[in-house]
Amino acid sequence: MQRNLSYEVLKVNIRVVRGDQYYIDTLDIYNARHRIAFINAAADELKLEADLLKRDMGRVLLKLEELQDQNIKATLKPQKVEVNLTDQERAEALALLGDPQLLSRIRQDVRACGVVGEEINALTGFIAAVSRKLERPLGIIVQSSSAAGKTMLMDSILAFMPPEERIKYSAMTGQSLFYMGETDLKHKILAIVEEEGAEKASYALKLLQSEGEISIASTGKEPTTGKLVTHEYRVEGPVMIFLTTTAVTIDEELQNRCIILTIDESREQTQAIQKQQREMETVEGLIVRQQRKRVIAVHRNAQRLLRPVEVVNPYGPRLTFLDDRTRTRRDQMKYLWLIKAIALLHQYQRPKKRNEQLEELAAGTEYIEATLEDIEVANELANEVLGRSLDELSPQTRRLLMLLDAMVNEGCAADSMSRADFRFTRKDVRTYTHWSDTQVHTHLNRLVSLEYVAIRRGGQGCGFGYELVYDGRGQDGRPFLLGLIDVDHLRKEQEEKKRLNEKSDND
Repeated sequence: MQRNLSYEVLKVNIRVVRGDQYYIDTLDIYNARHRIAFINAAADELKLEADLLKRDMGRVLLKLEELQDQNIKATLKPQKVEVNLTDQERAEALALLGDPQLLSRIRQDVRACGVVGEEINALTGFIAAVSRKLERPLGIIVQSSSAAGKTMLMDSILAFMPPEERIKYSAMTGQSLFYMGETDLKHKILAIVEEEGAEKASYALKLLQSEGEISIASTGKEPTTGKLVTHEYRVEGPVMIFLTTTAVTIDEELQNRCIILTIDESREQTQAIQKQQREMETVEGLIVRQQRKRVIAVHRNAQRLLRPVEVVNPYGPRLTFLDDRTRTRRDQMKYLWLIKAIALLHQYQRPKKRNEQLEELAAGTEYIEATLEDIEVANELANEVLGRSLDELSPQTRRLLMLLDAMVNEGCAADSMSRADFRFTRKDVRTYTHWSDTQVHTHLNRLVSLEYVAIRRGGQGCGFGYELVYDGRGQDGRPFLLGLIDVDHLRKEQEEKKRLNEKSDND
C-alpha cells in the first residue's frame, strides 16, 4: 500500500485461498481487464463460480480504496511538531531579531553557511521565506543551467527556516495539493526541487499563489454502501512557493506570480565556489561546518518567534513604479509585499500601534509601520530581481548575447571589417564561449527568434552562418530602471515636514 500514493492506480498482490489450494497474482485492481482476467483464472484454478469471486473482489476493492485514501492523506499530512524554546534559546533568538543590523547579520550568516556570492538572491529568498507570515506571500523561482547551484541556494535558504514550517517535495501529481489537510500549508513554505516535477500541479500552484486557497469537488465511494458521493476538499493558504528550474522559458502565468532569481554562471563565480570547496576540506573547514549548526539553530528559533502581524506602509501613496505594460500591475504588488516582508522581519524593533477606527471594525487589531530603511532595502532588491524579470531574455540568453557581442567586436577588429559583414557559426560560438553544444543551440535559437541574431545563408553548397544584429544596448549589465522613488527624496520631505511642525509648535 505504501507504493499506491496516486488515486489513479491501485496495484496490489491478491491471494485467493480455498482449503489447501490457492491462486495469487499481481494486478491493478482499478483496471477492469486485469480484474476480469484474475477472476477467471482464479475461478478456473480453484473450481469456483466466477460470480462468487466477482462479489468478493468488489468488497476487497472498496476496502482497499478506503485504506488507500487514509494512506495518501497520512502521507501528505505534515507531522505537527511542537517546539518549546528554552530561556537561553529564546534570549538568543530575540537578540538576533532585535539587532539594528539584522539584515547585515543575515547576509553575513548566509555567507558563513556556504553561499558564495549570490548576496542579492540569498537575501531576496530569505525575505520571501519570511513573507509566509503575510496574507500574500511572495513566490520564488530559481532559474539556472544544470549544476549551476540553484538547488544549493534554495536548500541554504530553507536551512534557516524551522523544519515544521517548510514542506519539500521532488515532484507532485496533478491533484495532490487538493487532498492535503485544510490547514497543513497555512503560513508555510512549499518547496519543489524542480519546476518540471510540479508541471501537473502547476494549475493548483498558481491558484494557491493568487487566490490564497484551493478547493475541489471529487467523486468517491462510501465505504459501507459503495455508492458514489461527492466530497469537497479545501486547502487554505497563504503559502510561500519556492521552485527551481533549468527551463529557459517559464510558464508565463507562474512567472507573473513569482520573483525570478537567476544564478551567476560566470567563470569568476565558478572559481570562487571551487576555492571554497577546497577550503572546506581543511580543519578550518570542519570548524566552520560545526559553527554553522549553531548559527542555523539561532535563526530557526528566531523564525519561530515571528508572528503574523498587519503591516502598514505610511509612504505608500508617495511610492512610484514602472507603468508601461500591464504585467507591472502584478510586479508592483511584489514590490509592495517585499517592503511588508522586510518590515515584518523587524517586528520586534517596531512599536505595535492601534487605530480607533480600526478598533471599531476589528477589535484588538495591531499593526506595525514600514520605514524608509525598509523601502531602501526593497528598492535595492527590486532593481535587481524585478528589473531582470522584465527583460525578454533569460539571464543565460543575455549572457550569450554579451559574449557574442564581444566575439564579433574582436573579430571585426582583427579582420578590419564591419559588424554587418561578420559571420560566425555555432562551432565558432562554442570555441569562444566554451559552452556545450546544447547550451549554444538553445540560447542561440532564442536570440534568433527574438531577432537579436539573424541567419545568413551562404552560396550553393556553403551552408549558412549567423549575423549579430544586436546594436549593443544594455552592455553595462545594470538592472532595468523600475521608476522607483528615491528614498533620499522621501527622507528630505519627512525632515522638512518635521522641521515645519516643530516651528509651528514653537510659534
